[in-house]
Amino acid sequence: MEHNEERARVYFNGRRYNVPSSMTILKAMEYAGYTITKGCGCRHGFCGACATIYRIQGESEIHTCLACQTIVKDGMYVASLPFYPTDKRPYDMEKLKPTEHIMMELYPEIYSCIGCNACTKACTQNLNVMQYIAYAQRGDFEKCAEESFDCVACKCCSAKCPAGISHPMVSLLARRLTGKYIAKESKHLTERVEEINHGKFDELIEQIMQKPIEEMQELYNNRDIEE
Repeated sequence: MEHNEERARVYFNGRRYNVPSSMTILKAMEYAGYTITKGCGCRHGFCGACATIYRIQGESEIHTCLACQTIVKDGMYVASLPFYPTDKRPYDMEKLKPTEHIMMELYPEIYSCIGCNACTKACTQNLNVMQYIAYAQRGDFEKCAEESFDCVACKCCSAKCPAGISHPMVSLLARRLTGKYIAKESKHLTERVEEINHGKFDELIEQIMQKPIEEMQELYNNRDIEE
């Protein structure tokens, strides 16, 4: 790293650090001495765990983001939001049916949405969160699942919601109902899972696991994607 690289003043947990301005928040925290050993998906945890709120010095607006994909800015005050207490209702997928009443039974608070769109503005994935909640209200689980497909459950939307809606839990239920009851069966996927269970790809997987991480990333980025 070049010593003359431009620096940015950032504040982690109220303490000031001068870090290279090209770094993401996550990298800058590690550069500043914080050890992130678990929780985050790219640190052997789950994606969405690096949910972050920040404010730029001199500005009033509070922003939400994922620390792994957001570049630091000068005067940035940062606080992590690794866990937010959303409300996941207990249910048995084997007993659920995709009826229009299921959301009212499990997540009635979605009908208290005031249409403020704070959830959409807070989404770190730029999803139309208020729209997929509207689909859930109408019992259109397939559209809700499609609209929320890229959700990583960082829960920034729920943290901003005045109605107390647990948006990621609602979308998760919609995707589960869609996958189990609505979406067409993917026969080739079922066959591939059976092949994996019978060890057909064990040798190939072992070969890939022996490769350097950079080569594995290159293979992944240039893989054939089935339609």
